[in-house]
Amino acid sequence: MEDSTSHKDNDLARRLQAVAVNDRIGCHQTFKVAEEMGVSLAEAGRVLNELGIKIVACQLGCF
Repeated sequence: MEDSTSHKDNDLARRLQAVAVNDRIGCHQTFKVAEEMGVSLAEAGRVLNELGIKIVACQLGCF
C-alpha cells in the first residue's frame, strides 16, 4: 500500500514534469508549483533532482 508521502511525491513529480520543457523549469515556475501543491521549496528541489530536471533562471540562488 502506498503511503500519503509517496502519493504526494508522485503528484508533485507529475505536476513538475508537466510544467518543465526539455528537462528544464524556471525558478518562478518551481515556486508557483510548490505553493500550489503545498510543499516546501526544498521538497520541490529534491523531486526535481530525482527527475533530472534542471532549474533555470533562478534569481535568488535558492536552488
